[in-house]
Amino acid sequence: MSVRGRCAKVLPSELNKVCPERGDDPATHPRKMSDFEVVPNLQQSSSSVSKSRRKAHFPAGSNEKENLISWIPENIRKKECTYFVESSQTSDSGRIVCECGYLREQHLDDAAKPPIFLGKEWDPTRHIQEMPTDAFGDIHFTGLGQKTGKYVRVSSDTPPRVIYHLMTQHWGLDPPNLLISVTGGAKNFVMKPRLKNIFRQGLVKVAQTTGAWIITGGSHAGVMKQVGEAVRDFILSCSHKEGEIVTIGIATWGTVYNRESLVCPMGGFPAEYVLDEENQGSLSCLDSNHSHFILVDDGTHGRYGVEIPLRTRLEKFISEQTKVKGGVAIKIPIVCVVLEGGPGTLDTIYNAITNGTPCVIVEGSGRVADVIAQVANLPVAKITIALIQKKLSVLFHDTYELFTESKLVEWTKKIQDIVRSRELLTIFREGKYGQQDVDVAILQALFKASRNQDHFGRENWDHQLKLAVAWNRVDIARSEIFTDDHDWKPSDLHPVMAAALISNKPEFVKLFLEQGVRLKDFVTWDTLVYLYDNLAPSCLFHSKLQKVLLEEREHTAGSKMPRLQMHHVSQVLRELLGCSTQPLYPKPKHTERPRLSIPVPHIKLNVQGSSLRSLYKRSPGRVTFTMDPVRDLLIWAVVQNRRELAEIIWAQSQDCMAAALACSKILKELAKEEEDTDTTDDMLALAEEYEHKAIGVFTDCYRKDEQRAQKLLTRVSEAWGKTTCLQLALEAKNMNFVSHGGVQAFLTKVWWGKLSVDNGLWRVITCMLFFPLLYTNLITFSREKRLQPMGCLARLRAFFTAPIVIFLMNTLSYFTFLLLFAYVLMVDFQPTPSWREYLIYFWLFSLVCEETRQVLYDPDGLGVVKMASLYIKDFWNKLDICAILVFIAGLTCRLIPSTLYPGRIILSLAFIIFCLRLMHIFTVSKTLGPKIIIVKRMMKDVFFFLFLLAVWVVSFGVAKQAILIHNEERVEWLFRGVVYHSYLTIFGQIPSYIDGVNFNIDQCSPNGTDPYKPKCPETNADNKTPIFPEWLTVILLCLYLLFTNILLLNLLIAMFNYTFQQVQEHTDQIWKFQRHDLIEEYHGRPPAPPPLILLNHLQLLLRRGLLRRPATHHKLKEKLEKNEEAALLSWEMYLKESYLQHQQCQEKQNTEQMIRDIAQRVDVLAELLDLDGVKRTGVVEQRLGSLEDQVHQSAQALRWMMQALRGNGFSSGEDVPPVGSSKALDTKESALEGRPEESRPPYHVLARNLLYPGSHTLRFPVPDEKVPWEVDFPLYDPPAYSADHKDMAVQDPFSLSLESLLKINYNTMDGLIDRQSFHGLYAVQDGLPLNPMGRTGLRGRGRLHCFGPNHALHPVVTRWRRNLDGSIIRKSLKKMLEVLVAQYPLSDVWALPGGSLEPGETLPLKLKWILRREFWPQFQNLLKQGTEVHKGYLDDPRNTDNAWVETVAISVHFDTQNDVEMKRLNSFLQGCDPELCIRWQVLDKRIPLHANHKELLHKVSTLLGAYY
Repeated sequence: MSVRGRCAKVLPSELNKVCPERGDDPATHPRKMSDFEVVPNLQQSSSSVSKSRRKAHFPAGSNEKENLISWIPENIRKKECTYFVESSQTSDSGRIVCECGYLREQHLDDAAKPPIFLGKEWDPTRHIQEMPTDAFGDIHFTGLGQKTGKYVRVSSDTPPRVIYHLMTQHWGLDPPNLLISVTGGAKNFVMKPRLKNIFRQGLVKVAQTTGAWIITGGSHAGVMKQVGEAVRDFILSCSHKEGEIVTIGIATWGTVYNRESLVCPMGGFPAEYVLDEENQGSLSCLDSNHSHFILVDDGTHGRYGVEIPLRTRLEKFISEQTKVKGGVAIKIPIVCVVLEGGPGTLDTIYNAITNGTPCVIVEGSGRVADVIAQVANLPVAKITIALIQKKLSVLFHDTYELFTESKLVEWTKKIQDIVRSRELLTIFREGKYGQQDVDVAILQALFKASRNQDHFGRENWDHQLKLAVAWNRVDIARSEIFTDDHDWKPSDLHPVMAAALISNKPEFVKLFLEQGVRLKDFVTWDTLVYLYDNLAPSCLFHSKLQKVLLEEREHTAGSKMPRLQMHHVSQVLRELLGCSTQPLYPKPKHTERPRLSIPVPHIKLNVQGSSLRSLYKRSPGRVTFTMDPVRDLLIWAVVQNRRELAEIIWAQSQDCMAAALACSKILKELAKEEEDTDTTDDMLALAEEYEHKAIGVFTDCYRKDEQRAQKLLTRVSEAWGKTTCLQLALEAKNMNFVSHGGVQAFLTKVWWGKLSVDNGLWRVITCMLFFPLLYTNLITFSREKRLQPMGCLARLRAFFTAPIVIFLMNTLSYFTFLLLFAYVLMVDFQPTPSWREYLIYFWLFSLVCEETRQVLYDPDGLGVVKMASLYIKDFWNKLDICAILVFIAGLTCRLIPSTLYPGRIILSLAFIIFCLRLMHIFTVSKTLGPKIIIVKRMMKDVFFFLFLLAVWVVSFGVAKQAILIHNEERVEWLFRGVVYHSYLTIFGQIPSYIDGVNFNIDQCSPNGTDPYKPKCPETNADNKTPIFPEWLTVILLCLYLLFTNILLLNLLIAMFNYTFQQVQEHTDQIWKFQRHDLIEEYHGRPPAPPPLILLNHLQLLLRRGLLRRPATHHKLKEKLEKNEEAALLSWEMYLKESYLQHQQCQEKQNTEQMIRDIAQRVDVLAELLDLDGVKRTGVVEQRLGSLEDQVHQSAQALRWMMQALRGNGFSSGEDVPPVGSSKALDTKESALEGRPEESRPPYHVLARNLLYPGSHTLRFPVPDEKVPWEVDFPLYDPPAYSADHKDMAVQDPFSLSLESLLKINYNTMDGLIDRQSFHGLYAVQDGLPLNPMGRTGLRGRGRLHCFGPNHALHPVVTRWRRNLDGSIIRKSLKKMLEVLVAQYPLSDVWALPGGSLEPGETLPLKLKWILRREFWPQFQNLLKQGTEVHKGYLDDPRNTDNAWVETVAISVHFDTQNDVEMKRLNSFLQGCDPELCIRWQVLDKRIPLHANHKELLHKVSTLLGAYY
């Protein structure tokens, strides 16, 4: 027997300590009631609770522990027996126990003292009290690895909201998208291996894909064990991230074995729990595969089922909560899954069906599940007591003797009610057509229940779609929602489209696009703001946006953070795309109206999703659509690194090549700032993927048409900030794209200008030196711009403006400059500058002017500062500036006579830098260009290598100098000894005196006084020999040479080799990429070389300064006309589709993909072959049955036609051919017996609901076959119930005494009360009238006012539903009606405006609430003119055996739109109660009304021939 004793007094210092040793004898620690303090029910703890999801198996942090330790005792209670009453039963060990089931020593001290309560009988309501719980924390299952979960002991009266708060706020669980309540057998049972595997896989799949919570009984037995093992198998087969499934076990505290190990007043972190099935006896152990446990305590021991009421309330509470995620708000749906089970399981199913919860019954699991599954397809009339008895005798053969006759009646009644609600019942049969998986069956059950729920308009379809999006089950959406049953308008899908985007569900985005959603209509400015407002906080782009908003707030000195606008997004995007692009979303001017039509601050969806839907329901004039919606969505997806979503959107893009290159640029820039290495790798991989997409599209375009493909490279894209594809590729450093043959062909074409690329270089140089040769055929021009027929000036212009000619002329000019500069430095450097030197100065001035032009040349309008920063970034420009500054410094010194020689030295250094500038010229060479790149890379290696070398050089130099030389004070000789000599030693120049052998006193200065000699080493004063330790200096020298010459130098060689190999692999790509910079530079450079370039500068100055002409843009950009651009983009989009189709074909032909496809097909084939013969022929049988139905219908139609012809005398009976034999018809009728009937049930149904409305009274179960009074029912013993209506002036007595009943006159007018029935005389037995429709399971008058008939009036006020133009709307060729309905206070359902008639009244009281008093007489006239559609018994839940409702339903229809009476009725509709709602509602079978009212509406629609 489990032990409950535990000391509850814990000092504050022991707050964070682990519980006491479990071995303490509980009998030695009795508890006192004074140790506990009663606190309010729910209080918020002082410390904040982290709402982020935490994994269940992680130990709680210190703050979370303290918060939990303080919150739980204040808000969660347990129950204790406070009065020991000896029970007649004993414990398993034969000891005396209390009525609660616990031993005497397991009670509090006060409970064992003399009685303090009156009476000796044990009463749980008086003798069990609540006190703070003493068992909560983390449960660790000993010996089972790292299996850890959360647990708490709660009182059975705990409010569900407290438990839900604990789970979501303190345990860190995300609210579920679905609640799966698994119920069934609590003891171990045997399932078929295949069915077990199907159930486990399907249950876990639906939980994992939808983000569901699974709730079970929590014990290690029966169905709970099956669920736990399913979760265990899934976790073992998946990664840790995928294996998070919330499995909540709700068990009875008093039935848990080893529960004493869980008791710890300050919380167990963790509490060690031993799963011991061998010694558990009648108790049960907790299942180790559950993640959370709620242990329900009612103060008793060993009593099962205590947790059921709390579990029911908790599940109902959770199902009423609304979860908002990704813009979609749904009420959390709940489904009940049933395996096996006994009587308790039947009650659970019945309660679930009664509450509207769909149930999935797994056929083949045994007992109750099989009983319901086998009768589920039968008509309710066929489900009899005898049939249920037969089923129970087979399926409950071990316990069948325990079923009494009354129990059989109760089971039959409950099963009839369960089967009657077919829309809530789903039978999972292994191998059933269209239902191979349990997860599909569960979701289909939810959709079937939702589809059959009553609703207004299209709310039901919206709800189903929201569920599918929340669950991320696009397969269910395709099969269950987007069917022929409902026509979806694209605008109806806009809210869920936004939700799918935000929650990153690409399959749904693809589905919505297939269903006709047009991005042009969907993407508005408001939508974009909403999408960017809902960026994930962990997204890098989100933090950059917040930084921009913060800077704007600081700039404007505002206190509030400015609201996000699209120009803020544009600001961040421009940083990512580069300054060569214009802002994608320009900032609106203050004088202009904002681009956003309506501000959308932090939109939240309510249950109906109207907030987001309102974005798309504004007037057309107020919605501002964007220029390129595909671009906008693509950017939004890419900045969040959403691969699948971006790929779907990119496939919709028109300017696809620019879009791919821009995405590559954005991702590469974001990857530079991303801190998470995994995310960085993903971004770089996605950037490379988009580069390959651009290459693929461009390759197809180039193959089709080279000229149009090259136009795509230089076309100015308005959508992407007026940039070009080529510029985007260069900004993103997409070397693969730039090195593409088509791009290189275009660059070569630009390089040769108007010259033909077939001209040899020697021809160009010859014509450049002897330009008259241009007028011969030595030089040819491009074919499309052949200039031979033109004049001399045109040929000269075409030749000398070609970039290659400009480059060659500048190269020749630069070599001339260097030769002249070298001549002046070495030969002609006079105190007074010569004319050659002045020419050099003039030449340099022209170079300075050209560099200035490059800085000020701003075709894109970026500004001088930005152009200067871009200019400085180029390495060769830095070298130019360095050379010019050094030259100016040398020139300044040279012009001063006293510094003539230093000036020449500085100018010599400048010459070196100018010579290095020659390497830029060589980059055009395909041979030398890559080598120059390699040299630049190796310079970086040398730079880092010098740090390592300096350590050894300085360390050896200082040590050598200190050992050899004493107090050398000359700085220059210190530097020589420490650095210079040490550096030269590496290359073999070893000092001769370092070993003392070659020492010569004449080669040094003993005192260091000779400025041209080093100071002598330490020597002996007598013989002038060195006295320093030669052995030490030799060892140091050897070590130094070992590490520098062998180790470091070889390391440098290895670094050079690695760099060479790395660059050599991509040398062609790198050269082709960097070749563009040189081509673009000379494409926009003035044609004349320095110093003649000054003439071009003067011309440019005159044009811009004096003539005010705009600058000629020489950049590789081309602005196309709209028609030409549209045709070009259409051509590009067509080839993009071809490229995507080709990619799909390649993927299918891929060997690995083919192997995967074949493996998948083999698995499917194996699944099909594994089914038995009956299941394999299920489809055939279904089709045969359908064919049989059609043949039967055809035979009936032919028989009717022959009877009609024979009746008109066209033929005699002898000539009639036989149409189907009677045997065939009999077979057909017998075959139809197994199908549910569609007709109305013959007996009242609502009047036999087990729970009587408005009370806790349960009816006696009455199966259908026992309803008529004529049928003998000896067991029938219904309870009596009569409510006391204190607010009613007239009502019959609520006591069933014969004396009071004899005063009532039945079947006549009894004063003001009309006790006459529309069905004639009714029987009266023992002073009580009998319900003419049969038994109901309850005596008395219930909540009705009178015994016998209670008369009511229900006016059905209708009108035709019309369009705006007044025409009547039709559906299925029938006119549609609108009916007047009302929702009364304290009611959550709608009803017809009518009700019970008070004695002596002609109008119901509820109808008077709706109408003004002055309109009552006119409405009575309308009723007199109306048509009576029903008069008689009404199947009402309030009916009893002795009191029932009879009503008169009158149809009041307004046929014309301008009916005066209808207008007057609308004007007089008024609710005297502000909570009363009245509306005209479209009439169909799904309108949410009382079931009996819907029967009346059906009759009215039939009468008027309207749609229902």
